[in-house]
Amino acid sequence: QVQLVESGGGLVQPGGSVRLSCVVSGFTFSPYYMNWVRQAPGKGPEWVSGINTGDGTTRYADSVKGRFTISTDNTKNTLYLQMNNLKSEDTALYYCVRGVSWRVGPRGQGTQVLVSS
Repeated sequence: QVQLVESGGGLVQPGGSVRLSCVVSGFTFSPYYMNWVRQAPGKGPEWVSGINTGDGTTRYADSVKGRFTISTDNTKNTLYLQMNNLKSEDTALYYCVRGVSWRVGPRGQGTQVLVSS
């Protein structure tokens, strides 16, 4: 059974940092493409970042480039998203999704990030 479980969200002040984790089970992590996607209140899902777990190639949305870093620990079947210099517009439910087709791939329940002073 494919499972993805996110953690690490919470309340963060503007300019702060947080690291999200996504532990996967039920499939071999590599060489799937893995994504972080977010959904802000009242908005549709937004792709944030993706990584090829086979060769480590990464991609980022323009809105987070230079502030967020996606990474993996293949030995732990864990996907990470390091989020720095957070802004109020980063407030959203963040979830990980398996596969290139991030709109329809298996996903977790998500972890909430609230950026507020």
